[in-house]
Amino acid sequence: MELFLLSNGKLSEDPRLLGFAHERIKAMIARRGIDSAILIPYAIIRGDYDARAADLAASLGIRVSSIHHAGNPAEALTHAQCILVSGGNTWMLNQMLHEHNLIVPIQRAVRERGVPYIGWSAGCNVATPTIRTTNDMPVRASAVLPSLGLFPVQINPHYTDAVLDGHGGESRDDRLAEFCAVNPSESVIALREGSLLQVSDNQLSYYSARGEGFKVFRHGRPAQEFHDAQALASLVPFNC
Repeated sequence: MELFLLSNGKLSEDPRLLGFAHERIKAMIARRGIDSAILIPYAIIRGDYDARAADLAASLGIRVSSIHHAGNPAEALTHAQCILVSGGNTWMLNQMLHEHNLIVPIQRAVRERGVPYIGWSAGCNVATPTIRTTNDMPVRASAVLPSLGLFPVQINPHYTDAVLDGHGGESRDDRLAEFCAVNPSESVIALREGSLLQVSDNQLSYYSARGEGFKVFRHGRPAQEFHDAQALASLVPFNC
């Protein structure tokens, strides 16, 4: 299985879409001889699907087509060389994946055919078992929580432990601790901006363009920060 789970799509110091992950992603593209990808853009609410596909094509140097042009989206995935899942609103994305009956086709493509999955922000969220650790608002009245389950642990993208001056609400740490209190058997991996988890050939690795670590939240324990995927060996069934 080949997964790239990115906290976000761009950094201020590198305006290219997925630019901070270029070295890893392009190495995989070259190794596998990939020349095209299908974009799943449903998380985008105030943007243009085709413009996002064009940005990705320019950034990655391959052909990128948006799945919304496919007469049969599920069938289109059976021919995909690579699946790109855009950031945006996680609730909208997950709802659309279910409405278009894409959950099982994506799972089969990634698990059975080894098609690479690259998801950032919302696209990272939906790769986990559920979208309960998204930061987004449920903008649609009908909410679906179960997602793709390609990665076995909940992830919180865009993680920050910054405390805003004058802000009286809960911090991100507070919210993630609450999640673990309600779901004591589950853990959450918190990814800062410019970082990613990669699964390749059953090996799990972590990368941060800014040299920062990730945090792991568990019930009954203080949140811990790590810089090496080896720390996740007890949580995920991949070799670290």
